[in-house]
Amino acid sequence: MKNITSLFLISSLAVCTACTTMNNTETNHTQEIPVADASLAGNPFMTKSGLQYQAPEFDKIKDSHFKPAFDYGLKVQAAEFVKIANNSAAPTFENTIVALENSGEVLKRAQIVFFNLTSANTNPELQKLEEEYAPIFASHSDKMYLNDKLWQRIKAIKTDGLDAESKRLYEYYKQNFEIAGADLTKDKKEELKKVNAELATLSTQFSNKLLEARKKGGVLISDVKELDGLSADEIAAAAADAKAAGQPGKYLLALLNTTQQPLLQNLKNRATREKLFKASWYRAEKGDDADTRETLERQARLRLQKAQLMGKKSFAEWKLQDQMAQTPDKAMNLLAQLAAPAVETAKRERDEIQALIDAQKAGFALAPWDWNYYSEQVRKAKYDLDENQIKPYFEVNTVLEKGVFFAAENFYGITFKKRTDLPVYHPDVVAYEVFDRDGKSLAIYYLDFYSRSNKNGGAWMSNYVEQSHLLGQKPVIVNVFNYQKPAPGKPSLISYDDVSTMFHEFGHTLHGLFANQKYISISGTNTPRDFVEFPSQINEFFALEPAVLKNYALHYETKQPMPQSLVDKIKKAETFNQGYSTTETVSAATLDMAWHSVTDESQFKPTLDFEKYWLNKFGFTLSEVPPRYHSPYFAHIWGGGYSAGYYAYMWADVLNAAAWDYIVNNGGMTRANGDRFRQYILSVGNSVDLNQAFRDFTGKDPDIKPLLKNKGFIK
Repeated sequence: MKNITSLFLISSLAVCTACTTMNNTETNHTQEIPVADASLAGNPFMTKSGLQYQAPEFDKIKDSHFKPAFDYGLKVQAAEFVKIANNSAAPTFENTIVALENSGEVLKRAQIVFFNLTSANTNPELQKLEEEYAPIFASHSDKMYLNDKLWQRIKAIKTDGLDAESKRLYEYYKQNFEIAGADLTKDKKEELKKVNAELATLSTQFSNKLLEARKKGGVLISDVKELDGLSADEIAAAAADAKAAGQPGKYLLALLNTTQQPLLQNLKNRATREKLFKASWYRAEKGDDADTRETLERQARLRLQKAQLMGKKSFAEWKLQDQMAQTPDKAMNLLAQLAAPAVETAKRERDEIQALIDAQKAGFALAPWDWNYYSEQVRKAKYDLDENQIKPYFEVNTVLEKGVFFAAENFYGITFKKRTDLPVYHPDVVAYEVFDRDGKSLAIYYLDFYSRSNKNGGAWMSNYVEQSHLLGQKPVIVNVFNYQKPAPGKPSLISYDDVSTMFHEFGHTLHGLFANQKYISISGTNTPRDFVEFPSQINEFFALEPAVLKNYALHYETKQPMPQSLVDKIKKAETFNQGYSTTETVSAATLDMAWHSVTDESQFKPTLDFEKYWLNKFGFTLSEVPPRYHSPYFAHIWGGGYSAGYYAYMWADVLNAAAWDYIVNNGGMTRANGDRFRQYILSVGNSVDLNQAFRDFTGKDPDIKPLLKNKGFIK
């Protein structure tokens, strides 16, 4: 996923800094602008990093640097807001929009590093700081969006003579002000400020609680016999995790953030499978300090209150105004088109699995913790394909360099060089420099592969520096994963799903690498959420492209390529279990929309009752197929930026299937197609009408049929 963190415009704190009077040459209006005092000397956020492309100076950054940088940065940007709002000159694009775009340099620099660290390498000090500043940052954003003087200036700007991208930036700001409540009365603005501050606090609290729940929720095993079915390397890794957790001699099965856990497909012991599944399912609803239910229920109510302050029926109606879907009905219509065939297919898959269980005289009905274990057996029986046959060919660094990078080089012409001279925030992190098709340096790229107890679950892409011609900035990007770290001296072997995840997240990276905008706010991945997943999901197709797969699917010991017979089995099994995987994803998206389509507080129920009611209402009644995210650990919507937006993965899936259909029918993996995709999709950011951008690439509107065909739902 694209890590969506609000880094834009955060609000004023009273801090003890010296001030000076700065003359506004345009208006002769004076405005006090804070000047850094001696206490900020040596703070790395006060000036641009001296490293290439302003990459963060992690060897100089300390936790203690954030608070003073925040305080100073908030004060400076608040003064900049006042200066822009009080400008007595006629409002223009340059003195209002561009001035806002360029404000808050120190604050943004500190924030972007801070939020990346709190996601990937946090600690109690950073968590405490995050909770402290969440409402302050929200209040600061309101200080801009709810400033009537700024709003009146924006509405008065004449856009005649502006270039297309500048006009788009103007429209972007105008729409954001409107959506944020700029037209509200003074009393309603004050009410909204309180709601926004509390929501920011609750979101941070949810994330911190969930991280604690994940840390506490792992299954501790004393007898290695209970791990029958796991490989020697997986058992060694579990032993290492237990030792790191202060439990030497035992085995810790740590949790990932999804409902199903990867180890379930190999664990032979049904009791162990049940323990692991239930540990995952119940992780954040134990009535302890890591229980998230009260927090999320309050968030849901406040979001409804916020939407209704804005004159909308529901939070989803408010939230989707600037998305491609535009309305909840359009989003739900797409989900319905996928749900019906997915559930019917999942029922057939369930019956196949139950038949296998019965044939083995196991004597039990299929349960959620059995699905992955027995579906692997069904896959082996139907396609003679076993996940354990595949994993030895997917060593993590080989997949990266000979798969992900190789595909990008062939399709787009870019190349990569490992950098060992750049400081990193954790020893596991590696860095590369990226070079464009003409050989010129393009970006810096970091990777953080392995799971840690202080890292959020899941996988994501984020920027440390965003591309901007105006600021002369090139991208600095990070991909973060949660692959299990192997025991010392052992290879890191990953599943095919993990391979897909790596290609997916690198698709976000490509979107950031090829950004070609003047302004940060509409650069690269700063697009609607139901578009941002399109470039990432289409990149998954390259994992099975014959030339690419042949190059990276190498046995970690023999270095021999995967046999063609095994490749053929993988391709034959492409639509296997699609009923299950689509149902778990669409049910999660539907659950998200249910929470955020409420139009009256009386419709809310306690978390578990609400979830059960709405899943049943929309036909997700297969107990064997739980949603990919259970409400108490649905981090995307309660701790991230995907509230009323998880449907975006499916919306983007329609786009990516239709676009890939175009690529396949027009020569496949050629440089011409890569250049075309870069020109019309990857390089435009949010500077154009994205529906038109899709039509420019494919020559027509997207059609859901290629997606249904890819999933095996239609012929």
